[in-house]
Amino acid sequence: MSQSQRLFEILQILRRHRQAVSGNYLAQETGVSLRTIYRDISLLQSIGAEIEGEPGFGYVLKPGFILPPLMFSEAEIKAITLGVQWVTHQTDEDLRAAAQDALAKIEAVLPSELRHGLTDNDFHIGLPSLPAPAISLKVLRQAMQQQMKLRIVYRDARDTDSNRIIFWMFRADRILEAALLADRYPGKRRELVKQWRAQAQEACDAVAQETS
Repeated sequence: MSQSQRLFEILQILRRHRQAVSGNYLAQETGVSLRTIYRDISLLQSIGAEIEGEPGFGYVLKPGFILPPLMFSEAEIKAITLGVQWVTHQTDEDLRAAAQDALAKIEAVLPSELRHGLTDNDFHIGLPSLPAPAISLKVLRQAMQQQMKLRIVYRDARDTDSNRIIFWMFRADRILEAALLADRYPGKRRELVKQWRAQAQEACDAVAQETS
């Protein structure tokens, strides 16, 4: 591992931990000596990384620092490219443009020897298998971001339409109409997202058990 890769890896480790990270742990994770970690921390601090702490107590990185040039492993580049492909094929125009812009920014700061990985990928995301939503996904995103209730016309699996005021789990391709309401739904957004992810994972696990 080169020094630049190691510096980036140290920052990534510190970002993943809210509590102080010991020098011994950083040394073990990066495969270098504790003395080298001390030098790396001093170097990162000298170029603007707001790392608090000292030997024997551990280190904490304040948010907001980016180490140029941006470094990714080949596997990470493949994952990013696949993610952009998925967004491009599966979502709406706004997110499609945002994904392409993000990829262009990453390409601009990648070292030249890594840029080929953005186009030389082993996998490909095909066209969506589900019908395109009848309504704008932008409205759904706005409702989620601002915690607003939605009034929708929903068509179920039996082709029966119904009017609902929601925030729950529905297939976007079956929502025929959607309008934001002035009412906000209760609860903190972070906790609600956490609950939704848990429910979605339970549903995926149930499907996996049925097909296994």
